[in-house]
Amino acid sequence: MARLEIIALEGLPQVQPGDSVGELIVEALVRAQLVLEPSDILVVAQKIVSKAEGQMRVLNDVVPSLKALQLSRELEDKDPRLVELILQESQRIIRTGRQTIIVETHHGLICANAGIDLSNTGIDRALLLPKDPDASARGVREEVKRRTDVSPGVIITDTFGRPWRLGTTDIAIGVAGFNPVLDYRGRKDRFGYELRASITAVADQIAGAAELVMGKTHDVPAVILRGYDAEPGAGSGRDLLRPIEDDLFRDR
Repeated sequence: MARLEIIALEGLPQVQPGDSVGELIVEALVRAQLVLEPSDILVVAQKIVSKAEGQMRVLNDVVPSLKALQLSRELEDKDPRLVELILQESQRIIRTGRQTIIVETHHGLICANAGIDLSNTGIDRALLLPKDPDASARGVREEVKRRTDVSPGVIITDTFGRPWRLGTTDIAIGVAGFNPVLDYRGRKDRFGYELRASITAVADQIAGAAELVMGKTHDVPAVILRGYDAEPGAGSGRDLLRPIEDDLFRDR
């Protein structure tokens, strides 16, 4: 009988710039007397990765541009320092309204406020996304491999809203060690119908499931997902981005 387990890695310390997330995860495994299995997938919250990589910004050090000041006024006096950071982290604005700026980040992610986080960061501090979430995932995987001789799959997650759906869910922004999508196109169902549009976002499904254990207030920034037979491969979070020519919701 198929069975999935999501195992919390509790007791990770407050992450500081320069820390090795992979090392902290291995130390947590040792304390919990957990042994990684080759098919395990480590799911790691973006927040601790960004903190380790020094992606914290002090808002008082940010000088808003004229564009940021204008956009701030249009958005009911949204903090112009935050608006400036959002602009710096974005390659283009998709929509604005209700104190929210929907952008396409330099990673190609479509999200609110460029994924910048103000929660649990301290007063007047903002946490940016990792510069390269895929590289971050590979780094965690390599460090875990070096210390345990096991190469798990790794997902870096963040919380995103969704068009047409209420509420947020975690998605994969960085991936290493497995293919994050399953492409069923060309296969036939049991009635012989050829599938033409069936692509499953496996890494996003895993990220959403893991968030049920990680939570927003549980202080569990990393979990092990066990029992899923992922397809090995040089996967990337970018594999989950819809090409703009196939996107019916954005202007070309």
